[in-house]
Amino acid sequence: MGWIDTLNTFVACSAVGRWFRLEGSGAKVERPGSKFSIELRAGLTTFVAMAYIISTNALILTDSGGTCDCDRELYGATCATDPAYTKCLQGLKLDLITATCAISCLACILMGALANLPIALAPGMGLNAYFAYTVVGYHGTGKVSYRNALAAVCIEGIIFFILSVVGLRQWFARLIPVSLKTATAAGIGIYLSFIGLQSAAGIGLITGSPATLVELGGCPPQYRDANNVCKGHHMEGGPTWLGILGLMLIGTMLLYRLKGAILIGIALVAIISWPRPTSVTYFPYTPAGTDAFNFFKKVVTFHPIESTLNQFHWDLSSGEVWIALITFLYVDILDCTGTMFSMAKFGGYMDERTQDFEGSSMAFLVDSSSIAIGSAFGCSPLTAFIESGAGIAEGGRTGITTIVTGVMFFIALFFAPIFASFPPWATGPALITVGSMMMQNVVQINWKYIGDGLPAFITIIMIPFGYSIGYGLIAGIGSFIFINSSVNLIHRMSGGRIAPPNYAERDDWLGFVTRGGFKSNIPPWIMRLFGKQPVSIGDGDESNNSDMCASNDTSSELKEVTVSRDQHAHQI
Repeated sequence: MGWIDTLNTFVACSAVGRWFRLEGSGAKVERPGSKFSIELRAGLTTFVAMAYIISTNALILTDSGGTCDCDRELYGATCATDPAYTKCLQGLKLDLITATCAISCLACILMGALANLPIALAPGMGLNAYFAYTVVGYHGTGKVSYRNALAAVCIEGIIFFILSVVGLRQWFARLIPVSLKTATAAGIGIYLSFIGLQSAAGIGLITGSPATLVELGGCPPQYRDANNVCKGHHMEGGPTWLGILGLMLIGTMLLYRLKGAILIGIALVAIISWPRPTSVTYFPYTPAGTDAFNFFKKVVTFHPIESTLNQFHWDLSSGEVWIALITFLYVDILDCTGTMFSMAKFGGYMDERTQDFEGSSMAFLVDSSSIAIGSAFGCSPLTAFIESGAGIAEGGRTGITTIVTGVMFFIALFFAPIFASFPPWATGPALITVGSMMMQNVVQINWKYIGDGLPAFITIIMIPFGYSIGYGLIAGIGSFIFINSSVNLIHRMSGGRIAPPNYAERDDWLGFVTRGGFKSNIPPWIMRLFGKQPVSIGDGDESNNSDMCASNDTSSELKEVTVSRDQHAHQI
């Protein structure tokens, strides 16, 4: 037994192992295949895959103008010519880098410690863009101020928290048909791959096109226009080919089941991209590249939050604020719910009997409270990150994975220049790889019955094409309700005489009502508070876990008896 196996056994046999239900810990319901060393590696992989959020979120939210302002009659609507405003934006960006790291650290640690899930939380992409460019507007040109928008985000988190406490959010999540949950995982897989193929967070193989929306790209950055469309020199960009090489290396290493394959691939491509005088450098000799390189050279730095902390303005009289609040609510609830259930399905800890997963109640509580806390830091709503799939693909099965990710965000508070400098073509191959892995469950969709298959397919294609998990779910749920309600109505009105030929092959999507019902959605502590016995999603399951710790104790006792007997025989 090597030192890694010894470490895994030691942690599994400790209180930590039993809390996180590591394999061999003797917990009632263990997480199969979960080992401490694997969880550490998975947490690091998740962090590296989502580290781009540190700089990207700060950049997007800085475009809102934050708390900065100027004389707009003198300098124009966007304050573009005001030197003091520009300087304020530079400080704002550093504030938001710190805020992003801090709230992501807190949210991930809470998710791992309390919900025991390998699902990382951070300010959501898409939601931050809606916050910055639609609600607040570029440099504050929207109808809602930055401080007012933060108040709306805080209220959203409080509403989510209340819904999660009483179990309504869990109940709504379980209303989603099984076929659509499976389709959501597959759609997210394509969505991840699509992101990994683009230039903003990927290898740049796919770019925009005025004629066909997207087309084969791969051109060097200097040959792209303002809309990121290649003007020529397709497939001649060094970063694209380096990203493709990284993808092939990750695939080859995974084929041989090399531990840490995804992490090795990301790190290798990043290190190759850091030297400046190369065609694949992340720091070209441009003003933006020089600024990024100067920030990278700092290596260690810490910037305290100065302008975004607790900047609420509680004026809810404007209708635009309520529109923003409602939009945050429905988009975030669908995005987060879809991501969590897809990650649970991908990780293999979805309860097929109830279509729920262990720790869902606490996961929703952590998510909602993190949204409210994040608004106090000056951030847009947090959500579950689909990049968590990279850590799950590395073997992450417990909350230890997420805690490690949170610890890495804490370290990033001081090493932000390093972690904010992973090029997109280094993390893009990981996203494409994870996307391919998430497609494996698509065969479980009930394709034989069109009432299940067509809405599932609509969900799959609308998530990447609509560039939103929430919009994909809305399309899938809407089509599912229309088709199946029509069939059910005709079936009832005809007394059962008119029905599809394979009507009996449909999924029993309301089956969860007879398998625990609403009570199984209520958090256990609420049930105990009123003197009721909690309804567990795992009730009735027999635990067949082998207690490795007990086995080790027994082996030690047998060894001691054997030694004692041998010594006694020697004395005789």
